[in-house]
Amino acid sequence: MSKQDPYAALRYREFNIFLILRFALVFGWSMQFIIIEWQVYSLTKDPWSLGLIGLMEIIPAFTMALFAGHIVDQREKRNLLGICIAAFSLISLGLFLLTTPELVGDWPTNRILIGIYALVFFGGFLRSFFGPTIFSLVALIVPKKIYPNAATWNSSTWQMATVLGPAFAGFSINWIGVQWSLCIVFGLVMFALLVLTQIRKKPILNPKIGEPVFDSLKEGVKFVFKTKAILGALTLDMIAVLFGGAIALLPVFAQDILKVGSEGFGILRAAPAVGAFLTMLITAYIPISKNAGLKLLTAVFGFGVCIITFGLSSVFTISLVALFLSGVTDGVSMVIRQTILQLKTPDHMRGRVASVNSMFVGSSNELGAFESGLAAKYLGTINAVVFGGVMTIYTVLMTGVVLPSFPKLDLTKDLKAHEKEDD
Repeated sequence: MSKQDPYAALRYREFNIFLILRFALVFGWSMQFIIIEWQVYSLTKDPWSLGLIGLMEIIPAFTMALFAGHIVDQREKRNLLGICIAAFSLISLGLFLLTTPELVGDWPTNRILIGIYALVFFGGFLRSFFGPTIFSLVALIVPKKIYPNAATWNSSTWQMATVLGPAFAGFSINWIGVQWSLCIVFGLVMFALLVLTQIRKKPILNPKIGEPVFDSLKEGVKFVFKTKAILGALTLDMIAVLFGGAIALLPVFAQDILKVGSEGFGILRAAPAVGAFLTMLITAYIPISKNAGLKLLTAVFGFGVCIITFGLSSVFTISLVALFLSGVTDGVSMVIRQTILQLKTPDHMRGRVASVNSMFVGSSNELGAFESGLAAKYLGTINAVVFGGVMTIYTVLMTGVVLPSFPKLDLTKDLKAHEKEDD
């Protein structure tokens, strides 16, 4: 197999099964998030209510993250993922029931909102386990020497799902309504659970089974903070997601500023993912391990510029292009970050490192939604988005100052070391 083979990871059957599973889950989760955003804003007409969606998810996701990583490192990964998917199906079913007129009847809006927020809260708890489990499982499916290629296809699948999921959600809300759109989500989750049975159970590589929780968590956090490549990558992505959260305010832009309705909302929501997906397909052919640090800094800087442009635009076409280009830069950032994590993390610590990653990045999605809603309330929607883009650019500049070695980061030697290990 050629070292430059762009399809190296796809030549492993279980990895292809994993990608199908990943696509179904992310497509369903993306649909669900968009549908809930639309429903909540339609009920309240208040940007603050969108921020509360993020807050309800960030609280359990952040507080449980490290503990979830410890459990993932101590347990068999495939069965643990199955438990997570089964629990996800309960959330989807609950949201479907909450939007069924025959069941909720004349419930007051506040009662429906409380139910939605409660299920979102449960989803945040679940998210703390999903990320570390998936990150650890994929590392057990493919050889280490093709981790960068696997990271590219894994991220590409994620982006493809986030392209089609939001776009389909926007159209399905218009075609069949919120209720039956959520029913589709439930069906996708059950399909993913069925597909998971085609992946074999994996060995537990942690030599410290039964290690005290506190010692385990301390070791994971210490490793991340002493590994400057991981720390720099996570910090950059965290700030970009936290302050570049224009996506959380898209219902406001679609309904009140650009006035493009639910279909335009779906198109806007999908634009960043389209850009990221196309970029990731290109990175399968063009290795990004060389000068990875400088490329990551450049990509995040470009992301900030795109967010500022989107915030200042009142023209649908310009807004769409700005979001597309934000996806292009974010796609580069995502592949590089995932490659750094896979190459720099020992097998027995993947769950804990992925949990710290979820605290830095995954949770900042929800915290970013909260920050965007709060900033929009006090600064105005447009000013909130522009402020986020400026903060993203500032963080890139500060990273180069605080971590002067990061722009010089090169992953070529790490990749060659893993190739020798596999051979």
